[in-house]
Amino acid sequence: MTVAALSVSSIGVSYGDVQAVWDVSFEAYAGSTTALLGRNGSGKTTTLLAVAGMLPLTAGRITLGEHSAENLPAHQRPAAGVALVAENRRIFRRRTVDQNLRLGGWPHRGDRRRLAELTERCFTLFPVLRDRRSTEAGELSGGQQQMVAIAQALMADPKVLLLDEPSAGLAPIIVEQMLTTVSTLTADGLAVVLVEQQLENVLPVFDRLVVIDQGRAVHAADATDVDEDVIRRIYLDGSLPTA
Repeated sequence: MTVAALSVSSIGVSYGDVQAVWDVSFEAYAGSTTALLGRNGSGKTTTLLAVAGMLPLTAGRITLGEHSAENLPAHQRPAAGVALVAENRRIFRRRTVDQNLRLGGWPHRGDRRRLAELTERCFTLFPVLRDRRSTEAGELSGGQQQMVAIAQALMADPKVLLLDEPSAGLAPIIVEQMLTTVSTLTADGLAVVLVEQQLENVLPVFDRLVVIDQGRAVHAADATDVDEDVIRRIYLDGSLPTA
């Protein structure tokens, strides 16, 4: 039986006294993309932040491979195998591309050869960054900044990559490039968890879809079984699919 690279089991998450996620479960496997879809404010980003260790759980479990991870602090999770690309391209804008990548490679800071290999992997994935490696990240275009954000996360050499709204604010042609990148990463064996609001932005790449509404996972389907009408109904009025 194949062990999931990431297993999220009935998690709850709150911001102080405000419960934002009540019951979300999903799994992500090596070489596949799990898409978390839902309306704005449904709990998608909160779920990713919890997986990345930035928010504590009020319930449930998070497992990386065969190891429990819910008690790992955020700074240890990249070394444990999970890295987050946060929404809005949260990179070090006053640092160069090279410096951003080195900061992402902190878990491997004592291994120069490994850092060089990971850097070359990122430049192969995003050739334009090789040409801009000495440029401050804040001077890059929005699409190039998103490439830096993804490359920075990949420098930790994770088994699970969390992508939060990677298409936000980008031109359609850049969105298409981002989706191609996702396909390349999964082909290389990475497990990708992709958060999106728009179904059309995940249709080309997802293997498993989970719809989150009001902090709960309300619908799940494999790529071969997705029912767009059901998903649109959830978006429009929050009605759940019937058996």
